[in-house]
Amino acid sequence: MKILLLGKNGQVGWELQRSLAPLGQLQALDRRSTQACGDLTDLKGLQASVLNWRPDVVVNAAAYTAVDKAEADPEMARLVNAHAPEALAKACAQVGAWLLHYSTDYVFEGGGSQPWKEDDATGPLGVYGLTKLQGEQAIQAHCPKHLIFRTSWVFAARGANFAKTMLRLAQEREQMSVIDDQWGAPTGADLLADVTAHVLRQISGEGAERLAGIYHLVAAGQTTWHAYAQHVLRTAQEISPALAYKVKDLAAVPTSAYPTPARRPNNSRMNTQKLQNTFALHLPPWQQGVDRMLAEIL
Repeated sequence: MKILLLGKNGQVGWELQRSLAPLGQLQALDRRSTQACGDLTDLKGLQASVLNWRPDVVVNAAAYTAVDKAEADPEMARLVNAHAPEALAKACAQVGAWLLHYSTDYVFEGGGSQPWKEDDATGPLGVYGLTKLQGEQAIQAHCPKHLIFRTSWVFAARGANFAKTMLRLAQEREQMSVIDDQWGAPTGADLLADVTAHVLRQISGEGAERLAGIYHLVAAGQTTWHAYAQHVLRTAQEISPALAYKVKDLAAVPTSAYPTPARRPNNSRMNTQKLQNTFALHLPPWQQGVDRMLAEIL
């Protein structure tokens, strides 16, 4: 299997380099790569990378993810999140390749309390979610052999994440406030990468086109950012008792306490039964991935 990976140095892309390597010949690119174009702002270059190398699978782990910045820079967000996936989809269709792409819970309007299913009506709250939805639609329109994994609350040991921020602030401040009315499931980049590799093994056979479509991929369970923070601080103290925390009060506050340029969905719960049933998967509880990450960074 020949695999072309885009976004190799992002949180998910870094883990994908590990998980995809045993599957075959892997070419991993980012926007600075010189052996081929991995820059999602260069549409012709992206298509040339696919047409010249003729991979069996293109895995797109690159995206414009600056949710607030997107409100002031919609054209760049649209170029990276919508036009680039469209260009990739057309090139993949031309060479008969699969396109595996990551999307987001931000394609939904974020209301209610029920986990979102793949066929629920979409309704993005801002530019980021809208451009990601446009990317999904372009892939569906132009590449029959596609897999779109919607995920949320992604973290990794590499790079910045919510848990690291909480640990740092807890050592600097006596009082902290964390949002308690947004619900979701913290999902490790390593889990996304491992599931991706598991799925790619199953799409190489004859008739695999029936597996094409959108799937929701998050860790099991649900929590709020406030409860997530509590878990992080409690677990970190168990792992490393010598950690010196100043924080004495971890207050729960509503989203309105932290106004941002882009609205956040209150409900990021996602139903993953379709993914689990189709690919014979078991998704572990979110705490398992968070605890493993904390053990790695502490």
